[in-house]
Amino acid sequence: MLPALPSTIVRRPLRRLLRTLPDPLHSEVFARLFNHLLKGQYMAEQLADLEGKRLCLSITDSRSELSFLIRGERFVRQPKGDAPAAWDVRIAGRLEDFWLLVTRSEDPDTLFFHRRLVLEGETETGLYIKNMLDALDFDWDAHFEAVLGARLGSLAGRTVRHLRQEIAVRGAR
Repeated sequence: MLPALPSTIVRRPLRRLLRTLPDPLHSEVFARLFNHLLKGQYMAEQLADLEGKRLCLSITDSRSELSFLIRGERFVRQPKGDAPAAWDVRIAGRLEDFWLLVTRSEDPDTLFFHRRLVLEGETETGLYIKNMLDALDFDWDAHFEAVLGARLGSLAGRTVRHLRQEIAVRGAR
């Protein structure tokens, strides 16, 4: 699990960066990041069921809209269209709430139920995405193997587990 988003160290500069740079650039960077993180994950296989769907992540406190098109098992940057709804599903919320979702610090159902994250658009597709997020269990070992190969991936996985144990022990003192 990733740490909670520090209040000023990360959140302010990240929000400022999102406000300053154009949304298509953010969409491209995040699509590449998502695709990298999906390597070796079961969730990537589930994306194939959403072929051709357009997803928008609206970060309300930075006034950013990240637009993606799902192609196969990948996210592709979707340029903003002229149509009023250039997306099939939009998830809107504050940066902090997206961070809580991504780090699994808060249950997705809680974030959606309390309307800290708002789902708009095609109901069936939105529920499918919400259920995918709810079932997300990131497998670092599978990711490292998919990216680095079996031998180096196994070594990277053991190293990360060891570091996490060290951090937990030091934090308990």
